[in-house]
Amino acid sequence: MSVYDTRFFFEHFYSSDESTLERTKRTLRRDKERFISSIVIHEVYKITLEREGLEIAELRANVLEKDFKVVEVDSEIAKLSARIRQRYRIPMADSIIAATAIKLKMPCVTDDDHIAKVREIKTTWI
Repeated sequence: MSVYDTRFFFEHFYSSDESTLERTKRTLRRDKERFISSIVIHEVYKITLEREGLEIAELRANVLEKDFKVVEVDSEIAKLSARIRQRYRIPMADSIIAATAIKLKMPCVTDDDHIAKVREIKTTWI
């Protein structure tokens, strides 16, 4: 069980390195329960919209909603995220994803330096 960061999907969808793609696929096959923050849908949608257009952005968002348990930003995550953002001086989206991992008591699959700074969670990478 893991919380996935946007960086994972960036590599999964856009890496041209075959070994990276194989590692992302292996990680997805291995992890039976997968979680994302709703902010990840926003970020993946925005990146895909800019790079590939509306149709692909819609398709990717639908796949994420189907294949991952989406954790909404509730008041507990919002307050925890604000504390993380203030303590570590990281961007809001990263603090929300980190707060989601903390709330769920799960590692976060990411190579994002911002999230890796948060000592309250463990991060893993492909």
